[in-house]
Amino acid sequence: MGWKDWHDRLHLLGLVAVLAALGWLLMSGAPGDSGARTGSGVERAMEREMAYQARVAFLEQIYGPVEEMRRQGSHQQALLRLEQLNRQYAGEAHGFILRGLILHELGVLDEAAANFVRGLRINGDYVDERSPLSQRAPIQALVDEGHERLSARARANPDNPSVVAALRNVYYLQSRLAGGCE
Repeated sequence: MGWKDWHDRLHLLGLVAVLAALGWLLMSGAPGDSGARTGSGVERAMEREMAYQARVAFLEQIYGPVEEMRRQGSHQQALLRLEQLNRQYAGEAHGFILRGLILHELGVLDEAAANFVRGLRINGDYVDERSPLSQRAPIQALVDEGHERLSARARANPDNPSVVAALRNVYYLQSRLAGGCE
């Protein structure tokens, strides 16, 4: 038969065309080459940074009044406003962290630790020293105080599950402060 059959010639022509197109793509620098990837990687990093800054500004705007009430000592009003915001922005870590701060200032260590834990499980930036959202110092203060007070309560009531759970939360916070992750 050989190459005289028109069907074989058509296949050969198609194969040559595909190889030529592939060679042209490789030689001309296809969109997937390293230069394009580097540029898009820089752009993605910049986009992430801008999104993070926008998120921080959004949180300051939304939760700013609550933080101001907390600083002024209006803890009950701050907690009420925080409840409203948590219904509107359910699952937002900042709400749990703020509630933890307020409850710690009120001396309710068990609930403060539980709220810090919930917030950190959603977003670990609150223990990152470089983050503008960092609440590392207040969390460390709760851990220090929690070890002291909750350990004594746990020794006095070893069968009390709420004290054991609160102490477990303090240990979790200590682990996250030390650099541990989930």
